[in-house]
Amino acid sequence: MALKKGKYSDSDLIRLFHDSGKREYAFNLIIKKYQDRLYWHIRKMVIVHEDTNDILQDTFLKAWNALYKFREDSSLFTWLYRIATNETLAFLKRKKRKYYLPIVDMQKQLAETLEDDVYFNGNEAQMKLQKAILELPERQRLVFNLKYFDELKYEEIAEILNTSVGSLKASYHHAVKKIEYYIKSD
Repeated sequence: MALKKGKYSDSDLIRLFHDSGKREYAFNLIIKKYQDRLYWHIRKMVIVHEDTNDILQDTFLKAWNALYKFREDSSLFTWLYRIATNETLAFLKRKKRKYYLPIVDMQKQLAETLEDDVYFNGNEAQMKLQKAILELPERQRLVFNLKYFDELKYEEIAEILNTSVGSLKASYHHAVKKIEYYIKSD
């Protein structure tokens, strides 16, 4: 296995995982490699630290249970992001159903949570941007976060969300326009 500066490639990690004696070790390496990126990807959608940790744990549990079937048609990173995204969207749907919250109330609740969040240490401009992002429809918010914050290419996002690049470009464009409008009008 090619070991570069103490780091395994995704292919190396998958091969290591398929060695039954090294499965847990390989999975721990996968968690170490992707935990922070997945945490912040989820956190930008649900805002609450505790909810993020729960979703991240569910994400890795699903990955553990399905990794033996992973065919490497996509990158490990993309596959994990897809799982995290689906888990996040499912969580948000359950939360809306559980509390019978219309989307406007859900956005207001997330904005209030952001204001009270001890883990958020951004300045006023960052707070305004985050509130503007929370005003976006779920899909636009997700696309914006993946493109703007995670700096993913449209092709990677298309693979994660199982959609076309053209659709993503339109969603991102609309999201940017809505954010600009929100910031200018506030």
